[in-house]
Amino acid sequence: MAKLFIVTGANGHLGNSVVRILQNQNHIVRGLVLPSDSIKMLTNLGVQVFKGDVRKLESLEPLFDYSNLDQVPEEVIVIHTAGIVSITAKKNPLMESVNINGTKNLVDLSLKYHVNKFIYVSSVHAIPEKENNEVITEVDSFNPDLVQGPYAKTKAIATQYVLDQVKKGLNAIVVHPSGIIGPYDFGKAHMTMMFEDYLNGYLTSRINGAYDFVDVRDVASGIIQSTVSGKIGSCYILSGHRTELKDFFSRLRIMSGKKLRINVLPMWFAKLSAPLAELYYKIRKLPPIYTAYSLYTLQSNSYFSHEKAYHDLNYTPRSFDETLYDTMKWLVQENRIKRHRVIHFIRTLNPIRKQ
Repeated sequence: MAKLFIVTGANGHLGNSVVRILQNQNHIVRGLVLPSDSIKMLTNLGVQVFKGDVRKLESLEPLFDYSNLDQVPEEVIVIHTAGIVSITAKKNPLMESVNINGTKNLVDLSLKYHVNKFIYVSSVHAIPEKENNEVITEVDSFNPDLVQGPYAKTKAIATQYVLDQVKKGLNAIVVHPSGIIGPYDFGKAHMTMMFEDYLNGYLTSRINGAYDFVDVRDVASGIIQSTVSGKIGSCYILSGHRTELKDFFSRLRIMSGKKLRINVLPMWFAKLSAPLAELYYKIRKLPPIYTAYSLYTLQSNSYFSHEKAYHDLNYTPRSFDETLYDTMKWLVQENRIKRHRVIHFIRTLNPIRKQ
């Protein structure tokens, strides 16, 4: 008997990576997208598309109705990836409504319809930062007052709500990805925009800092494995490789074969100019990749341990170079890099892959 997977945010970077794996495993996959979203990509993948809004409970009910299926599913599993990610320091009522109230709606319906498992995609930002670069591991309770930034606070509140419902019978598991990068981002996530802008020659400055970056496909695999071997009520950090920005851009430069110069800004200047950077991306109608909060994040403790996920989920992130290569290759295929650079990429990327 087949399993039925309900994936929210199915058009998102992580969501569509999850459904790609599930479809290859021949499961029944239902994807939730916003009413205004295109469904072409998901239908091409063979996903049953449902339109709705996580903030509107009534629009979510059809997701849980499987009376029209030929057979009762072996299990019904909800993977809640939908959410608004923001690196701005300003409160966003829409983000709060989606990340908190939307999660509550999904949880409440999962309890009502007695789903077998509920996987909630939280964030490492929901976990309090430790001092002196002490390695950050999983915690079992979440408090918005202990984390920095509006996004982190919404994730902390939602995560605690999910865990509280375990006592009421919700078979929930929480995953905490670090900074997601990788191919198949059909939107404009800020990390993908950083790739694009640098490779297209728009991004000419950076600061000194570091963060933990993880391949979206590894996070998707970890999520799916959690439905098999994850422990109910547990949280799992799905991190990748902590990387200095200097090394990040150096690898991109070497892989591309281009002499893409990038200046290093002093932190005081970066903080001073952050509002102008946000305005620049607002004019371009794109999410900012450079804000006061992102500057804080790149200077914060980003030493995350995924040891627990390794033991319970057999989670092992792929090499960082493979992620960079595949992301660049995908951006080339999607014509998101300038044409005069594409020719050079095609000529240089394949030999690099073999090294």
